[in-house]
Amino acid sequence: MLHIREATINDAEGIAKVHVDSWRITYKGIIPEEFLTNLSYKQRTELWIKNIGRTDNFVIVAENKEGEIIGFADCWKRETNTVSNSSDLTSIYILKEYQGIGLGKELLKSIFFRSNVLGYQKIFVNVLEDNKARYFYEYYDAHLCESVQIKIGGKVLNELIYEWGNIDGVLARLTKTN
Repeated sequence: MLHIREATINDAEGIAKVHVDSWRITYKGIIPEEFLTNLSYKQRTELWIKNIGRTDNFVIVAENKEGEIIGFADCWKRETNTVSNSSDLTSIYILKEYQGIGLGKELLKSIFFRSNVLGYQKIFVNVLEDNKARYFYEYYDAHLCESVQIKIGGKVLNELIYEWGNIDGVLARLTKTN
């Protein structure tokens, strides 16, 4: 039985482990290996303590039946935009062995529900062009609105910026049973 709930500060270490482990698998061959190898559980734990504590941020975690964090999603009020009432989906990561069972959809649904409650009208997500997760976002009606170049680990990468402009419509689709 999987359980989805809002994160607390006590979850920071578990989130950090999922974050680092997922990056090392997801971005292998995309981001330089040295950068991925140097990712630190300790540094990511400190980052997640700060992120969870932000008042404009919400983090959702997924737990397995043993209570271990196996995935998470993170969203906060968009800081760098010209679109009012919008937020950024900054992360959805799930441990490899739990992928493909609908957990991403459940995390996304939780993020959209919370964003709707907070009155956000649009959600943006940035994703590396070579990250297959972009197709997940496209499947749930995210529309490509911009492509930019960023640098990670000294490598220039293409980053795609997607937008969901109809939170109610996407939420309705996410809550339909298959």
